[in-house]
Amino acid sequence: MSAFEGCPGSSMQDFRSKNGEVKEDTGRRESHLRQWPIQLHLVSPEAPYYQKADVLLSADCVAYTVGDFHKDYLKGKSVAIACPKLDEGQDEYVEKIKSLIDDAKINTLTVMIMQVPCCGGLVAMAEQALHSAKRKVPVKSIVVSLQGDILSEDWVT
Repeated sequence: MSAFEGCPGSSMQDFRSKNGEVKEDTGRRESHLRQWPIQLHLVSPEAPYYQKADVLLSADCVAYTVGDFHKDYLKGKSVAIACPKLDEGQDEYVEKIKSLIDDAKINTLTVMIMQVPCCGGLVAMAEQALHSAKRKVPVKSIVVSLQGDILSEDWVT
């Protein structure tokens, strides 16, 4: 039995009907988050919000660094987050990414990482999954500086 099976916080929730626009009465910008959970260990490639979706796989720290993360990168995408340095079970991550490609038939995968060397492991996992998947999808790697600047955007082959 998984430690997360009984946790109400890991139950699937679909927020795609939210639009993420600014509320005129408060001026508050709404979240562009389309689903829950978001941690890669907890997501299910079978969830409806991953089917034929554009997916953002983000290193945990990215959203705290990029000021307009929701508006510029999360909007219109389903998301999963992971830390290639601290998370255990990274072989499971490769299989889950492969399942997103083959089973959920995602359209695209964008991998956002920090400029620190350990973050490159997330791109490596995506590349490994892409090479072992039956389907091929466009995969983009975006590297973010510690100050939130975009250092590079490259297509992964």
